[in-house]
Parts: sequence; C-alpha cells; structure tokens
Amino acid sequence: MAQITSLFVTRLYRAKLSEFGDKVDPQELENSCLVIAEDDSAGQIWCEENGYPGYTSYASLTDLPWRFPIFADVVTALDKHVAAFAEDLEFDLDGRELKLEDLWINILPEGGTHSSHLHPHSVISGTTYVSMPEGTSALKLEDPRSGRLMAAPARRKSAREEMQTFVYAKPAVGDVLLWESWLRHEVPMNMAEEERISVSFNYRWD
Repeated sequence: MAQITSLFVTRLYRAKLSEFGDKVDPQELENSCLVIAEDDSAGQIWCEENGYPGYTSYASLTDLPWRFPIFADVVTALDKHVAAFAEDLEFDLDGRELKLEDLWINILPEGGTHSSHLHPHSVISGTTYVSMPEGTSALKLEDPRSGRLMAAPARRKSAREEMQTFVYAKPAVGDVLLWESWLRHEVPMNMAEEERISVSFNYRWD
C-alpha cells in the first residue's frame, strides 16, 4: 500500500498575545501607536521619501519599550511566545538565546499594501495585531519552494491548506503570529476605510 508523508514542514504559530501572562490592553496599545506615529517626524519623512503607504517606525525608532511602558509589556509577552515556538521548532540553541532585535509599528491606510518580503539575519519574525477593521487584509504567506516549482501545475482552489501555494492568515486584534524569518510574506491591499495597525518584530540568535 502506498505511503505518503509530509517532509520539511513550515510552521506558523498563532496565539493570543496575553496567553502567557497579563492582558495587554489593545486600546491603550492602539492609542500609543497613533501618538508615536504623529510625533515621529523622522519616520514620516522616511515613509514619504521611500513611498511607504501610511506609517512605519521601522527606520526611525529603536526604543519603543522605553518610550511607552505598554511596549515593554508586549516584549515580555513576545519573549514567552518566541520561546514556545522555538521549542516547537526543536531548535538546538546551544546555550544561547533568541533575543529581540527589532520592534516597530505599522499603520496601513485604505489602499495601502506591503509587498512580498522576508527578514534576513533574523531567526523568528512575527506580528501582533492592534487594529483589524472589517474587510482589512489578511497576512499572505508564500510557499518557500515556489521558485523551484518550475513546470508544476497550479494547485486546485480546493487544495488542503498545507498544499496551497499561498495561505492567507486572518488574525484578530490581540493575536500574535510567528514564523521563521526566511518565510516570504506580504500584506495585500487594505480594502477597509479604517487603518490597519500592527506591531512587528524580529528575534535573532544571540
């Protein structure tokens, strides 16, 4: 009898940010993101010069946990989620740790997108979701083998999730998603009238 197994699995971690400890107030986090975006003139200039729709603090601010205590609470929670994901991935960390490298705000207005990309030099990347208005974009994840599929036919629309070329993960406010940093992903166009707000991050092996 034929036997078919799955090899080289790509893992996606999903949980509530507050699963391992105190609840992080999503309204306070949203307000903090908006205040920072309004005050961050360097970030606004970078977004305008680089054609980035909306706002990101990625290129301008490296001290969010110092600026607003709620971001320190977010990092405390993320450390526990990343440790749990690393355990699931069965990483041999050789006595070293996965440590936060970057933490930044993303505010995507109606019509805004974030094109396909990955996060080099990191081990685990992810996002926690602050405001997800009705009709806004899911996270689009790409099969990392897609550049090697060559003459393969397209997958059926009804294909089970693990066989699809693209998977759309629809998070809710308060969710955290984690993936290995080599996994290509994007945010399709925000079709909602309201802003889509999230906080993204990278962890390195230190």
